[in-house]
Amino acid sequence: MKFGSVPVDQATGAILAHSLRLTDGALKKGRVLTAEDVARLKVEGLAEVTVARLEAGDAPEDTAAARIAAALAPEADALGLTLSAAATGRVNLFAARPGVLRVDAAAITAVNTVDEAITVATLPDYARVRARQMAATVKIIPYAAPEAAVAEAVAVLGNGAALRVAGVALRNAALVLTVTPGMKPSVAEKGAEAMRGRLVALGVELAATAIVPHRTEALAGAVADAAGKADLVLVLTASATSDRHDVCPAAITRAGGRVERFGMPVDPG
Repeated sequence: MKFGSVPVDQATGAILAHSLRLTDGALKKGRVLTAEDVARLKVEGLAEVTVARLEAGDAPEDTAAARIAAALAPEADALGLTLSAAATGRVNLFAARPGVLRVDAAAITAVNTVDEAITVATLPDYARVRARQMAATVKIIPYAAPEAAVAEAVAVLGNGAALRVAGVALRNAALVLTVTPGMKPSVAEKGAEAMRGRLVALGVELAATAIVPHRTEALAGAVADAAGKADLVLVLTASATSDRHDVCPAAITRAGGRVERFGMPVDPG
């Protein structure tokens, strides 16, 4: 691709590199200049204009972006993705359903090292996404990319899926909350509402809610009962759990469960 300033008389058919504001309107960058456009530029008294001209072996930006996006997410519906139409050298990929985004980071890195004209940006691997949230963008930086580089990028991606949304398998969940003497009812209500919002964001229904005293026996019974009503049982306790033998883990064990791990590194954030 050739890029640079040319006399206005030689600009017909070239791609305008920078937007220009004129007395009678504006010409946006990326526009293929017509004879009428050139006449307007002359009226403005412009002698030169910065343009780009494609050469043999160049793939136009929209064509290049569309090809790479298609290779990034072949059979997009099955991968839980939707693709936008290519425009200004860009194709956006959106989550078609709530879930967890899986990204083949090695493949994305490999594509981004093919040629500086080609870029692919994604959310992190294992990012939680909601339906219609943007998950990735393919962007061709200049107005064209070398055809050989586009072909190489497509080959790097192969026929596999470097990007997909792992849908939520759970259909519903039950929530058990504990309360302590003197605790305001609004505390449990706020906790239930917060959990319901998180589940809804994943497309999971909160099928049942139970509130019991913050005691091992009561919580164990509620957990065992809820286990038969939903795909997942969540427990939100009124008091922070400070030991493996505290109320919540002890209740899970008594209800027939197993504590895989007690405590997780979650701070900051």
